Amino acid sequence: MIFFIGFFAAFIGMELIAWSAHKYLMHGILWKVHLDHHQPTGKFFQKNDRFFLIFALPSWQCIMLGFIFGSVLSIGIGFGIALYGICYFLIHEVLIHRRFNWLDNFDNKYFTAVKRAHRVHHEKREKEDGECFGLLYVPKKYWK
Repeated sequence: MIFFIGFFAAFIGMELIAWSAHKYLMHGILWKVHLDHHQPTGKFFQKNDRFFLIFALPSWQCIMLGFIFGSVLSIGIGFGIALYGICYFLIHEVLIHRRFNWLDNFDNKYFTAVKRAHRVHHEKREKEDGECFGLLYVPKKYWK
């Protein structure tokens, strides 16, 4: 039970953490790293791809230390962060930006709303005045 509490709390909490990191770090002091995501260079790999480490390292560390010290909560948190990362990758990189052609013709109301919100986010090519910094939570106005 404690595993699932940590797992779901981490997964849900990651949307808040990702939103905050995107708005205040990526569109703030780390804009130079995030810039090539809003102003593509044509290269397959972007500087922006480095941000996965911000989330992958704590996930790995929670899982590893959880196994070392027998903390089921830590293991659950680590796997919750990892699942968020997998969902982020599949939705953002595969479904929205089509960096990989794995999920063609995979549309429904939710994914259409996610794409719409993300398109609004990318209408701003500079770091200021952005909106829609999250990924999985989509405001109601984008569902229409």
